[in-house]
Amino acid sequence: MPYKPNLRKKLTRQEQRDLDVEIDFVEGIVRRAPDYIEALQLLGDGYTKRGRLDEGLRIDERLAQLQPDDPMTHYNLACSYSLTERFNSAFSALERALNLGYYDFKWLAKDPDLSNLRRHPLYKRIRDKVRSMQIAVS
Repeated sequence: MPYKPNLRKKLTRQEQRDLDVEIDFVEGIVRRAPDYIEALQLLGDGYTKRGRLDEGLRIDERLAQLQPDDPMTHYNLACSYSLTERFNSAFSALERALNLGYYDFKWLAKDPDLSNLRRHPLYKRIRDKVRSMQIAVS
């Protein structure tokens, strides 16, 4: 599963150019094969890393349609919603990810892509759910 990038890291000009080339290439693949999961994942990550958050969100929404039962897909969707400050949608996507089996609670608590959501009152419900899941798992 592709890594959701830390937006706080500033890309060098060369990294930006390289990422733009990668995005252009993968966009071509997705035009020819619109349901190619791995290409969509790369494209969504590239858009997000480049700061093209709305485009990254659209890709993550498409992936959630293609993989409705994949917890990581819904986790990534929650990240995109958080980055674009759509908190109710971020909460719903993250809750779905947890219900589907997402369990990397340590990363969830520090993922920079979720920092907006963690400052929102809805996050308390996520924190409570995670605590109850950890007790049930123990």
